[in-house]
Amino acid sequence: MSSIQEQIQEIEDEIRKTQYNKATSHHIGRLKAKIARLRDEVEKKASARGGGEGYSVRKSGDGTVTLVGFPSVGKSTLLNKITGAKSAVGAYEFTTLTVVPGVLEHKGATIQFLDVPGLVKGASSGRGRGREVISVIRNSDMVIFLLDVFQPKHYEVLMDELYQAGIRVDQEPPDVVIKKKERGGIEINSTIDLDLDEETIKAVLDEYKIHNASVLIRENITVDQLIDVVLNNRSYVRSLIAVNKVDLAYPQLIEECRELYPNSIFISAHEGINIEVLKDAIYDRLGFIRVYLKPQGQPADMEEPLIVMSGTDIGQICDRLHRDFRRKFRYAQIWGTSAKHPGQRVGLDHRMLDEDILTIIIQK
Repeated sequence: MSSIQEQIQEIEDEIRKTQYNKATSHHIGRLKAKIARLRDEVEKKASARGGGEGYSVRKSGDGTVTLVGFPSVGKSTLLNKITGAKSAVGAYEFTTLTVVPGVLEHKGATIQFLDVPGLVKGASSGRGRGREVISVIRNSDMVIFLLDVFQPKHYEVLMDELYQAGIRVDQEPPDVVIKKKERGGIEINSTIDLDLDEETIKAVLDEYKIHNASVLIRENITVDQLIDVVLNNRSYVRSLIAVNKVDLAYPQLIEECRELYPNSIFISAHEGINIEVLKDAIYDRLGFIRVYLKPQGQPADMEEPLIVMSGTDIGQICDRLHRDFRRKFRYAQIWGTSAKHPGQRVGLDHRMLDEDILTIIIQK
């Protein structure tokens, strides 16, 4: 009997040979679902052998950023430059994996930086301690792809490795809800026109032994996004590209890189070129907002806002303020852009906007 990796290879070959059209779309969808299921199986077996995902670093600060790149691209130099020579240089030891943390204080936000060992091709299947590195990335809020100006094509390899490992860069979770039922078969409802047909959706669900469920789809998804929803173990992170060692490159080479990655930031970690520009870009990309806390019956503290990432809800703020706040939560009051009227009463799932004022009422 062939190994799981051989089965994956055979299915990938079949997908490559199959011409994509409406008649074959559900067959290809089923094959892609089968590959994703087999890869998930491989990952679970590897985690069980390695003692599970015991490599994540405790998150701290207002946001966590991981430096991702090939070995010798300059990640350690950048970490020291961006967090300052006096930042924490203690290391977390995980067998042969070392994660070096640092802290950047910028515009009132505290940003945790993690420098992990360089990723190599094949990292998603465990090469070069890849699984441990990837488990750290999965728990980050953002990755910085650090590229060598002399080897810019490494970006495609890094993106592919993260994708194979279930990390979706600069994507949002698909707006799809799947609710399993006891009986009644598969019921599919969508609020928009879909490129996916019902046969393909049912073929994917069948691969995961989902035979009775209601499916609500609110955006035009691909078969890969549907598989992501079914697996429900994907990690969604933001990203920035920084191209390093520009102090050593000819202007023509820098220009060629700029054409490849027009939104990237060109730096020299060694010489400190554009480090401040990079700090600003990191702050902006994390999408920080300011929330002013107002104790009940007292004026709001407008001097020291709580810095949180955009999309943060009141439940997450409760978790951050005190471990008992969510359990004892009664209601919250909001003043500001996210409020329909001043002092609006809201629940835990209310999302905050920049410069909102918040009062949290808890049980005594």
